[in-house]
Amino acid sequence: MLVRLTYASRTAEPISNELVDRILNKARTHNPELGITGVLCYGERTFVQALEGGRAQVNALYNRIVQDTGHCDVTLLDYCEIQSRQYASWNMAKVRLDKVNLSVLLKYSERPVLDPFSVTGPAMSALLAELAAAAAFTCRGE
Repeated sequence: MLVRLTYASRTAEPISNELVDRILNKARTHNPELGITGVLCYGERTFVQALEGGRAQVNALYNRIVQDTGHCDVTLLDYCEIQSRQYASWNMAKVRLDKVNLSVLLKYSERPVLDPFSVTGPAMSALLAELAAAAAFTCRGE
């Protein structure tokens, strides 16, 4: 059974390119063997990530993320069973939320700066789907 899990978290420090690269390299190394695909979105101090794969594998990865001291305020935004993957082409793609077109953010948020903690889970999932459809993600995993 396939599931999609979307969560948000905050960091104590601003997110650096080096931190994002470390996370993506680890995901691109381990996710293929686990059958996990997804996308990592980030802003100054916020991560939003969608994970897709088998229920047991996605749940286990999410539990590791919740226990990771690099994250705080880990919040489950959306969790659902899916018929097919939305991010099947990406071991883990990325998108900087501060680089997203403001009109797209306003479509799903009260202000043109996305605060994933103040939008509904389905709205966050819809935003990620729109970004995927617009090919806004970069660094496709091989």
